[in-house]
Amino acid sequence: MVYKLFQKSVSGVAWGGIVTFIALTILMANNINPPINKIWLYMLMSILLGVFFGVVSFIFELESWSPLKKTIVHFTLTIVVFFIVALSIGWIPASFWPIVISVIVFVIIYGLYWSGFYFYYKRIENSLNNSLKK
Repeated sequence: MVYKLFQKSVSGVAWGGIVTFIALTILMANNINPPINKIWLYMLMSILLGVFFGVVSFIFELESWSPLKKTIVHFTLTIVVFFIVALSIGWIPASFWPIVISVIVFVIIYGLYWSGFYFYYKRIENSLNNSLKK
């Protein structure tokens, strides 16, 4: 359990680093030079969010919960924590339309990831069932 927690945390750090690198690349391509303390804060928050997203994925390993309950709890936790961080450090302006657009983008990205994992595991399930039939 501790090893899996560590593994998911490290994976989250890696994803947070990748997201930060992409954001910094976009800033550089557009000749935007934010202050170093802002870059440091954004990188820290990106990495911490990555760790959070990695750890909260343990929800999907709870066998006593239904897939619907797992998805609802995971979605709720991730969107709440993301928006608390994003609004508090200024990733998303605290006004109506930026928040609405951000929620829509979050839901679309979440839906794409969820669908990808669903179809991936469905294919594995079918493959395992087919090999058992042989």
